[in-house]
Amino acid sequence: MKIISIIKDNKPSLSFEVFPPKTDTAFASIQAATEEIAELHPAFVSVIYGAGGGTGRYTLDIAKNIKEEHGVPTLAHLTCVSSTKEMVHSKIEAMKAAGIENVMALRGDLTPELAQSDRSTWHYRNAIDLVRELKESGADFCIGGACYPEIHPESHNQQQDIAYLKEKVDAGCDFLTTQMFFDNNLFFNFLYKIREAGITVPVVPGIMPITNANQVARAIQLSGSFMPQRFKSLVDKFGDNPKAMEQAGIAYATDQIIDLYANGIANVHVYSMNKPAVARKIQANLSEIIR
Repeated sequence: MKIISIIKDNKPSLSFEVFPPKTDTAFASIQAATEEIAELHPAFVSVIYGAGGGTGRYTLDIAKNIKEEHGVPTLAHLTCVSSTKEMVHSKIEAMKAAGIENVMALRGDLTPELAQSDRSTWHYRNAIDLVRELKESGADFCIGGACYPEIHPESHNQQQDIAYLKEKVDAGCDFLTTQMFFDNNLFFNFLYKIREAGITVPVVPGIMPITNANQVARAIQLSGSFMPQRFKSLVDKFGDNPKAMEQAGIAYATDQIIDLYANGIANVHVYSMNKPAVARKIQANLSEIIR
């Protein structure tokens, strides 16, 4: 099933994100964790691309397994940074052969080496190039794109960021998923601004449950996310107590999701990151709302 059809159903739903293993030996344990999450029967499961593209083949393996063995729609991430057209075409053909209908088109993270290399020689410099390639391939994919409620780290300002986002959507994105955020007002403000700019595709908010204090620095590093004072107080109070921090982090994420539902946002994506217990508890907290 195509994700755009799920989104347009406009019923409260949850989707979860998982990641593939970094090594061959970790495959069995990672797949078991992703299967536990799939058994919760979310609206869909998003499978990120292997770090640096090195284990990208596992993205397809995990996505195909979830789709075929558990009947859950999957969204396979695809990155293009430093890839050739031949490499990307090969990946597209593999996805078609596996029956994958949904693709998240991403540039991919720049390693320090890639950031300093000559990008003028690359076939794909930004996600928009990959979106165009997917559209021109003739494959009937539902294409997702990423967006940043608080501004992309490489953009000079939000106005420029939204202008680039509109170009990406106009190139063929069917929907957008946001980077994590911890203050819903930032999301609602962003949604207003992009609608004013003429971006009309559905936007799925991404929520990251912070279940241990060490995740805070990582979240800020990855997304530059603003941390509200009430969230900082939560970490200060419970950060040294792992079980209490997990419970508080799940409660905070649940509160965010309920507020989004209450304000007309039907679909929420949870960055569950191979933590079945966290996904299960959040889903249980919302059981009557998403029934």
